[in-house]
Amino acid sequence: MKKFVKGNEAVAIGAIYAGCDTYFGYPITPASDIAHAVAEYFPQLGKEHLQAECETGAINMIFGAASAGKLAMTASSGPGISLMQEGLSYLAGAQLPAVIVNVQRVGPGLGNIGPEQGDYDQAVKGGGHGNYHSIVLAPSSVQEMCDLTIKAFEMAFKYRNPAIVLADAVLGQMMEFLQIPDKEPTRPETSSWAVQGDAATRGNLVSSIYLDNELQEKHNWMLQEKYASMQDDALYESYMTEDAEIVLTGYGTSSRVARSAVDELRSQGICAGLFRPITLYPFPTRAFNQAAKAGKLLVVELSNGQYRDDVLLHLDREISCRTGLVNRMGGNMMKVDDVVLRAREMLEVKE
Repeated sequence: MKKFVKGNEAVAIGAIYAGCDTYFGYPITPASDIAHAVAEYFPQLGKEHLQAECETGAINMIFGAASAGKLAMTASSGPGISLMQEGLSYLAGAQLPAVIVNVQRVGPGLGNIGPEQGDYDQAVKGGGHGNYHSIVLAPSSVQEMCDLTIKAFEMAFKYRNPAIVLADAVLGQMMEFLQIPDKEPTRPETSSWAVQGDAATRGNLVSSIYLDNELQEKHNWMLQEKYASMQDDALYESYMTEDAEIVLTGYGTSSRVARSAVDELRSQGICAGLFRPITLYPFPTRAFNQAAKAGKLLVVELSNGQYRDDVLLHLDREISCRTGLVNRMGGNMMKVDDVVLRAREMLEVKE
């Protein structure tokens, strides 16, 4: 069955089909439609929905629900996500699975409600205190707003780790046809670690504190090994990169513009391709470096070069590759023609 929906509603539908038990959140534009949809759907299905007093309250409610083995989710944007950072660090430290949807808006500060991708570093590098990472998935369509919400729950429980769905105002508000999932995935087993007030879980402990320095360091090393193992689940899309002389790369909304630019460049006889990371953490490093062998990379993003900096970080130093950037900020979108022009400049193609 297909339904014509906003990206934000697709998130709520994805949460339902992921088996989400509880949603705690606080409304903020451009993410509020998720809370609206959850408030409509969840009570009909016997699921819990509660509007918290603030974003700090919401993320701590998530911590409590996750500790009991519940499939818990919240969604926010901009300042709201910033308020959740301490809670994200606590979730990571206690190895609790939860899904956080960030429908990015313009910053810093209050900014405005337009689309931007300025929360890349906050999401991918941690955001809160300590040596941790969140799993980060970046949808580029309404369908993926649903599908990657489901995938976020799957990965969160596989690795016992918070997972972020990193969207933006365009994806949240745009409407496309959504193919409704056929069925819910198998519910994850949680009795080995959750605390549920019964005999089976009485010996379990949820905590992120180790007063002994050696135990705390051991815990940190264990977390780092877990993060490294996530590379096996890195996801990406490669579009026409096999014979490309220049590869465009971007995620989310920016990748849609980049893909259109690839099609336009191909129509002009220029062999262009697109590499789109679907997981921003873990980043699909091996596949990315294979695409980078084209020798020229053009990064397309709605921020000050945060994604470009990671592209350079993951680029194999043995690969000779020139890197360019097309970016906008403040809620402005780059145009396909701007991307095409920059690609032609990098290839030194004249009119």
